Amino acid sequence: MEVNQSRDQYGKQAIQLQFTNVSGSDLTVEAAQLLSPMFADEIRWDPAGTALVLPPGQPKSVPVQLPAAECTGDAVPPDPPGRQATASALVTRPGQPTRQEIAVVAADPFRVLVRNNTELCFAAAVAAVADLALGTALESGSEGRTAVVRLTVSPKSPAGPAQSLTIGHVNGTTLLAEPPEHPWTRNITVSQGDPPSEWRLHIRPARCDPHAVAEDKVGTLLPLQVIVNGREGQLKIAAGDVLRGQLYDFVTKACSAEQ
Repeated sequence: MEVNQSRDQYGKQAIQLQFTNVSGSDLTVEAAQLLSPMFADEIRWDPAGTALVLPPGQPKSVPVQLPAAECTGDAVPPDPPGRQATASALVTRPGQPTRQEIAVVAADPFRVLVRNNTELCFAAAVAAVADLALGTALESGSEGRTAVVRLTVSPKSPAGPAQSLTIGHVNGTTLLAEPPEHPWTRNITVSQGDPPSEWRLHIRPARCDPHAVAEDKVGTLLPLQVIVNGREGQLKIAAGDVLRGQLYDFVTKACSAEQ
């Protein structure tokens, strides 16, 4: 078994489990789970309907949701020998109706589990200070070539000494960019107990090729460079379904107007 993640799973707390049958006959996978010290619970796959049939030598992947991350306070979680993720699967073989449990060490060649743990723990540290979100509606510019998204900041109430964070800057995406005439706000400091605030971010299309919208996976995840608890990292704020559709429509229309 191998751990991976597709681009359209970024920001969704989801990964893929890839099964490869190294036996000489078909296997049917009826359930699987992955245990990692970097997550609070098992990462589990149960088929929604038909079980997964694996022909010999043919890899197949299934999506799974990640549970809550185990956060140690380290910038990068430790991954020493003996703490690798372990996996098990319930399988049946042709002519053998009894289910068999197969246990293996799960390969993670791209360090997907470490990266997701780091991102989730950093997001939790930010959320302890304030909730950051994108507004639900897009404001169109009068000329149609720019628009405005709203970054909303809702600070939490302090339980002790007020914690703070700093949004150093906002990065562009594969789909959205900063208009030179409307630079994005930088170095926003937010503390627990502050009143809610809202920041207007003007945007323009980052690209206008025919595949910009059709092939987009992460273009509506707005990356913020944030410092919290002495750690700097990137927090990606996802557009909701309505805003994402409006952003796609905006890019399509703005690019058409430039032709």
